[in-house]
Amino acid sequence: MKWIIAFLIFSLLVLFHEFGHFLVAKMNGVVVEEFSLGFGPRLLSTVKGGTRYSLKLLLFGGSCQMKGMYEIYDDEDEENAGPREPEEGSFEGASIGRRAAIIFAGPFFNFILAFVCSIIIISVVGYDPPEVISVREGSPASEAGLEAGDTVTKFMGDHIEIGRDISSWFVLHDLAEGQEVSMSYTRNGEEKEIRFVPAVNVRYMLGMSYNADDEAAVIQSVGEGSPLYNAGVRAGDVITSINGNEITTALSMRDYFSENPLDGSEVRLVCERDGTSFETSLIPYESRTVDVGFSYNLGRVNTTPIGVLKYSLIEMRYWIVTTVKSVGQLFTGRFTVNDLSGPVGVVDIVGETYEEVKSEGALMTWMNMLNMIVLLSSNLGVMNLLPIPAVDGGRLLFLAIEAIRRKPMNRKLEGAIQMVTVALLLFLMFYVMYHDMVRMLAR
Repeated sequence: MKWIIAFLIFSLLVLFHEFGHFLVAKMNGVVVEEFSLGFGPRLLSTVKGGTRYSLKLLLFGGSCQMKGMYEIYDDEDEENAGPREPEEGSFEGASIGRRAAIIFAGPFFNFILAFVCSIIIISVVGYDPPEVISVREGSPASEAGLEAGDTVTKFMGDHIEIGRDISSWFVLHDLAEGQEVSMSYTRNGEEKEIRFVPAVNVRYMLGMSYNADDEAAVIQSVGEGSPLYNAGVRAGDVITSINGNEITTALSMRDYFSENPLDGSEVRLVCERDGTSFETSLIPYESRTVDVGFSYNLGRVNTTPIGVLKYSLIEMRYWIVTTVKSVGQLFTGRFTVNDLSGPVGVVDIVGETYEEVKSEGALMTWMNMLNMIVLLSSNLGVMNLLPIPAVDGGRLLFLAIEAIRRKPMNRKLEGAIQMVTVALLLFLMFYVMYHDMVRMLAR
């Protein structure tokens, strides 16, 4: 069932995108020769109103084939080429403005879909106001004047309209030790601004995980390269003694660490593996984390009908801005190509989300699926507007060049650029698809 839902959502995104091209092309008198879902051989096909509607074998994608859109002319030397008259009803025969509108309509319809789904979500479950939930007593944030109940309006220069704006900042940025935090907030209608240097939490870690229960202290996982790993301890080993203190259960191990927190000094362990005991010792590693000293809201509250429209736009804006910033992080090195997901990964994520939430009831399942549509549709719209040949943004770039030059680019050159870019994008797609499959098989 999860795969069916995932494919339906993916198909909806593609169809809505292509329908944008289709509708605006028809409105501008451009002949649409074929409107299809998928690529490859046709499975089903019918012709109506001069347009062939097709369902094709490979469902990852779709197309809106317009008359004359991909035609390559034999202009060996464009400077000496004579004038040519585009065919009536062809894409090339439309003005630059009309062609730009047709191209832009695809991504724009993805934003429309995201907005409509956002309206449904906000109407049902509300939005997440960026309110301060608690402030740690004695923290720099508390001393600067921040209090529970304050509404954050700006954080580190970014405008804050929902709670997730704050969490996104931390996903996309690192707060360094000693770095000053600047933020603005409202309290009783009054705008305030504060600055403070957060405290640093220092913890010592062994690099393992375990379940604190009444069973034996079995190690569930050991981080590769951690002190515990380097000491020869592996997942599945049972800890029976720590610094000479007998450990009988995982619960007693948790209590020992609560009473004797790690401080960077040597830790002596006795472990058991396959019925054989062995001793080892290690030095915990130091973990330093910047603590802003306050927590903020991510829960949702209902709003007025006007608020629904307002926060639906904000919801769409949030995902568009997050996508743009994430793409930018690919060039800074914070994210890499291995962090990308292709069609296989997207379908898998949608399917896994469905499996995780279906036990919460039909309403929450639908809300989560609609949220996935908002996220994915916003992503698809942004990615298609990137100025890369072979996607809509690249075509808009060529049209801008044509408008500046007051004549079309050399068609053979444009075609060659498109072909090279398509080849590179296909290579990237298969590379990403390979990593998606590896991640799926590793689970």
